[in-house]
Amino acid sequence: MDAILESARAEQALGLMKQLIRRHAPSNGTHRTAVPSLSLMHAVRVSEPLESVYKPSICVVAQGAKTATLADDTYRYDPSTYLVTSVELPILGRIVEASPETPYLALKLSFEVDVILDILKETNRPIAVPEEAARGIAVNRTSPALLEAIVRLLRLLDSPEDIPVLAPLAVREILYRVLQGEQSSLLHSFAIIGSHAHNIAQAIQTINRQYDRPIEVEQLARSVNMSASAFHKHFKRVTAMSPLQYQKTVRLQQARRLMLTESAHASDAAFRVGYESPSQFSREYARMYGRPPMRDVQELLGSS
Repeated sequence: MDAILESARAEQALGLMKQLIRRHAPSNGTHRTAVPSLSLMHAVRVSEPLESVYKPSICVVAQGAKTATLADDTYRYDPSTYLVTSVELPILGRIVEASPETPYLALKLSFEVDVILDILKETNRPIAVPEEAARGIAVNRTSPALLEAIVRLLRLLDSPEDIPVLAPLAVREILYRVLQGEQSSLLHSFAIIGSHAHNIAQAIQTINRQYDRPIEVEQLARSVNMSASAFHKHFKRVTAMSPLQYQKTVRLQQARRLMLTESAHASDAAFRVGYESPSQFSREYARMYGRPPMRDVQELLGSS
């Protein structure tokens, strides 16, 4: 009986989520909201893979499905699951279930990892520093309590005057529900100052701020008080790639964005993201995207 009631609660919450997302994101695309950390997505067709750096956030689907690829790992999430990222990661996202009749409806809620630590302290649970860093991305099962908390946040969009006071409380409730889930250790390990995961998160922020500059891995390791060997090991655990691979991925993503959105020439984009050799840029770009830069951009613009 409990399972039946839980299923009914989840279905009711998902139905309300769909209504609210349709109301506040009525057209195709990504819609910012009056809650600064909340954005809504509405898509009527499956998409080409689109890359971006995901900040710490949770992504919840009310209808349809999406995949997120990090290095060689792909994560699929739909109304029964949600995606959580605990650190900035270069993700390749793709909507895989959507149609005009049954559009993809979803939301992304970003958060500061410091809030996670505050919530953990308020629960009076013992906080242990994990010995090993974990992957900074996971898919968890949704719960009725989490979905109902999300509905309460979405309802605030109907009363904007309440958002400044009530939205922070609603976001805290959502994060509290996430911390009750199966991947709670994933989140709190990144919030604990001095943990390997927190140190790697700090280094990742540095790379993302300075992706166009050469990086010295040993110096980066020292800046977060880690040995070079430990830094390499835990960086790969968190991001599924080495520090240099991570930087290269961010550079190529940014170059692709410059060519698509600013009509930058390949050589100009290469220099702007930190490449000194256009030929090296073209080789690495083709290795990542399967075709040379300008041809890739022409194909993408032609298919949009």
